[in-house]
Amino acid sequence: MLAADSPHGIAAPQPRSDSGDLGARVYNIRDFGAKGDGATLDTAALQAAIDACSRDGGGTVLVPAGTFVIGATELKSNVTLHIAAAGTLLGSADGKQYHAIDAIPLQGDHTLGDGNWALLFAVKAANLIIEGPGTIDGQGAQFHSAVRGTPPPSGLGGNRRPYHVLVYQCQDLTVRNLSLVNSAYHSLRVIQCQRVRMDSIYIHNRVNGNNDGFHFISAEYVTVSNCIVKSQDDACAMFGSCKNIAITNSYFSTRWSVFRFGGGRAENIAVSNCVLREVYGCPIKLHADVGSRFENMSFSDLVLDNVTGPINFSVGPSRPVDTTSAAAPLHAEPGLEAAWPVVRNISFSNIHGNVTTGPAPLSETNYPIGRNYNPGERYSCIALNCIGQSTLENISFDDIHLAFGGGGTAEQGARRDVPEIAGEYFALGPMPAFAFFARNARGITLRNVRFDTSSPDLRPAMILDRVEDVAIMGMSVRSNSAAEATLRFTGTRNVLMAAPRLLGAANTFLQIEGTGNQRIVVDGGDIASAATLVAFKDGASPDAVSVRQ
Repeated sequence: MLAADSPHGIAAPQPRSDSGDLGARVYNIRDFGAKGDGATLDTAALQAAIDACSRDGGGTVLVPAGTFVIGATELKSNVTLHIAAAGTLLGSADGKQYHAIDAIPLQGDHTLGDGNWALLFAVKAANLIIEGPGTIDGQGAQFHSAVRGTPPPSGLGGNRRPYHVLVYQCQDLTVRNLSLVNSAYHSLRVIQCQRVRMDSIYIHNRVNGNNDGFHFISAEYVTVSNCIVKSQDDACAMFGSCKNIAITNSYFSTRWSVFRFGGGRAENIAVSNCVLREVYGCPIKLHADVGSRFENMSFSDLVLDNVTGPINFSVGPSRPVDTTSAAAPLHAEPGLEAAWPVVRNISFSNIHGNVTTGPAPLSETNYPIGRNYNPGERYSCIALNCIGQSTLENISFDDIHLAFGGGGTAEQGARRDVPEIAGEYFALGPMPAFAFFARNARGITLRNVRFDTSSPDLRPAMILDRVEDVAIMGMSVRSNSAAEATLRFTGTRNVLMAAPRLLGAANTFLQIEGTGNQRIVVDGGDIASAATLVAFKDGASPDAVSVRQ
């Protein structure tokens, strides 16, 4: 029997008198008036079911077979939203069905300012589950304007676009066994939440700009596993002070970055057993700006197939400063102290694959995702870029086998003017090394590393600029007799290179430049194919290098 006194103005089930199953009941949204015909707006029915479930101490809100059109809906504590296999929550294409969630601030943390509109949202909730095997479809193309300067079909654009799911200061959140497609903005945006589990999720988000997959902001105790993410923007961003996060057994593809870190204090991050394919941006990108600190991260057992990047550290201010002075004026983001950033104790192991210099248009997209790759994107490499008084130390690479696309020119390799800024990896322009570039870092270790090319490249394979405390053991590297040198060191100290191996003929194996080089030891290996083992330029002293054959 139905009662007509629902606070939402629709029929609602008569309350049951027994209470033996409170917290375990199923609330079918059709019982609350939902039609599921793909046309009727079912927001009120879904919200009524959630409210009733929450009042009763929790339970399961069932979205059965059908297509249920909804606008902004609030999720609440102790509620499991279960979307059946043939069930779809379809985001309304009418922008009037959405609103800003005022309880989620846009100020105070520099990473919160992307917007606070959502299809499903929760604020300070606990014990919340969203599960499939059904689908949430955001109809994100309706929030994109086909003609610049004109409103999109929905009437909402910019930062008023709704996310699939937006949660703020929640605890014990689980999203699992679910398909999330066509968001207008990020798919899953998780802000200042604890104990978060993401499992067996399929995200296909390529119908609009800024189509992130996972976007975590200052989240703690997070696991991501068994997921497939095909996004247009960051596939798995971790901004602010993200801590104690494990990501494993997943597939990622994007036009931008996969694992992206920016701002805040990130620590204790483990990424393993993932495939990163068609990543035309930077698979692993860490940008530590003023006041940031990143520590204790591990990236292991990764396959990189057809990517650019592939690993980039930018440590320091994004704008030029007086990098010679410890007292240089620094400007931190809100909430962070004005201090030089610190990045330390990061490891990469068992990473194999290929890095392209000719990225194609991203596949499986209905949105005109940027196809004009600038030179800094195409001619990229592993880059550890540290500026001024910033700290970048204790970075290790073990069992890294990468084939780079090649095609770099002698002019690119001759560059000594890489800008003294830290920002997006492509902002440095075409890198002067085709495989590895490090600047102003210490405590760098490479073991069993192979850097090859699929076509000739006239740039050095490796450049070390003001780097100290380096151990290179068992590095095989592609050489080219037309290149000036295979390796180039400037202002570099305390280096042990054991058992290096040249893949091909070389003009010079190692070129030492400037007066700041000290205690560089080359021990054994197979480098006889180089016409010159060590060359010295710009006042470099032969006493800085010892070669033991």
